[in-house]
Amino acid sequence: MSSPAQPLTESLSQPLAQSLAQNLAQNLAQNLVQSVDWLAIAPPTIAAVVGLVVLVTDLFVKDARKSVLGWISVAGLAAAALMLLPLVNGDRSTFCLTGDADVCSYTADTFTLAIQLLVLGGALLTALLSVTAVKDADRGLPEGEFWFLLLSSAAGAALLPASRDLATLIVALEVASLPAFALVGLRQGDRRSSEAALKFFLSSVTATAVSLMGISFVYASTGTLYLTQVAERIQHVDGQLTTLAQTGVVLTLVGFAFKTAAVPFHFWVPDTYVGAPLPIAAYLSVIGKAVGFSGLILVTVIALPSYADVWGPALAALAALTMTVGNVGALRQQATRAYSAVRLLAWSSVGQAGYLLVPIAAAAYSDDPERSIGSTVAYALMYAAVNLGAFAVAALVGRTRSLNRVADYRGLYASHPLTALLLAFFLLCLAGLPPGIIGLFAKVTVFSAAVDAGLGWLAVVMAVNVVIALFYYLQWTALLFRAPEGEVVKHRVPLPLTAALTVTAVLAVALSGAPQLILRFAGTGLF
Repeated sequence: MSSPAQPLTESLSQPLAQSLAQNLAQNLAQNLVQSVDWLAIAPPTIAAVVGLVVLVTDLFVKDARKSVLGWISVAGLAAAALMLLPLVNGDRSTFCLTGDADVCSYTADTFTLAIQLLVLGGALLTALLSVTAVKDADRGLPEGEFWFLLLSSAAGAALLPASRDLATLIVALEVASLPAFALVGLRQGDRRSSEAALKFFLSSVTATAVSLMGISFVYASTGTLYLTQVAERIQHVDGQLTTLAQTGVVLTLVGFAFKTAAVPFHFWVPDTYVGAPLPIAAYLSVIGKAVGFSGLILVTVIALPSYADVWGPALAALAALTMTVGNVGALRQQATRAYSAVRLLAWSSVGQAGYLLVPIAAAAYSDDPERSIGSTVAYALMYAAVNLGAFAVAALVGRTRSLNRVADYRGLYASHPLTALLLAFFLLCLAGLPPGIIGLFAKVTVFSAAVDAGLGWLAVVMAVNVVIALFYYLQWTALLFRAPEGEVVKHRVPLPLTAALTVTAVLAVALSGAPQLILRFAGTGLF
């Protein structure tokens, strides 16, 4: 005997099944690519190809000469970054539909190039930090696998901001994420590394599962995966599919919130950063965030502008919660003398993620959402330069102090004056204090985006959190110039580490002298 609910279920499922079948057939007929613009896809392609070259070369290179793999990787990432230059003059799109050249899967516009510069530049600095770390035998890092995974992750991260359909977006997200958690757990025989990799893996799998379910619901209700078409069709969804579309929007946003380490999805960050090899912690703090935030921007601003009343308040609440929990968590690290510098930077990165979320939330309320998104891009570029610089100094200290406690930085000025001055400058940039002018201007830009969008309460929360962050940034800075405990020991800084410190220092100083180099993104159209 059939239940009373069975006819209703059948009446709903049959139109849904027919809609899915029709949409699938239509997409299969249309998804014939028109052409391939090899110049447009050159940056991520070069990173991926060099990764394969490194993996194959590893089979034929003797152990004594494995270091050449690192320099090949550095050269490959530098070449990929240089290929951004020919793309600056105009937007380029490829993998377009044969029937509609304006609907494409890959677009190299201003937003794409800015994020790709961040990703490839950050990966290049990570590679410089890694050359010395991988050579240390006691760390147990297999060189061929390490460089292949790093380049593969960088290729996926560079592909993501150019993605203009949901399928490419998810593929790029996973290509960036899967090698990353393998890198976290690559250190053999290290329990902390294995535990960190497991936590990162579980959070990544959860985020992917939630995102895929949300995207499948959006596809079922709109019949397309292309972001611009989703934006058009989701406003006119059939009445029976409205709830399905709304659920898909919510699940998609939750999935990307995991990737951005927004609270309450931040639980994996501190232990993962501490357990990972230090260069990989630096990579996750910058490139990992770039991946999550660029995906979140594409989904909200391009694909779901009609749902701004849903994702706007949600992201504003997440921003306030994330910056508060991150800064309070960093402040709590002061309770013990043996707290780790990397753990402090991990909690700091959670707080910084809250600042990055503010302009995205403001885009929902703004008449010019591209201007708000530009504030996030400008802040992300500043954060990448100075945060990688702070990790470079941490890598230097970690060579002689394996625990890498904040207490180990006491008196750093006595042994390495220039390095101590650089770390102080990086920390002041993160705090937003002079002479770290770029950090101050970037925070003002984010603050202005919130005020202009009418989110005064969020601007107040941000101001309070900036004051909270001042305490632990300034305390660490003051520690660098105190009298050292014990004998002052000077040691040689390896060439790759020196190069990383030099590049980050030049970038931070240059941006503080000419902040308009990146702040211009806050006043221009990105898409």
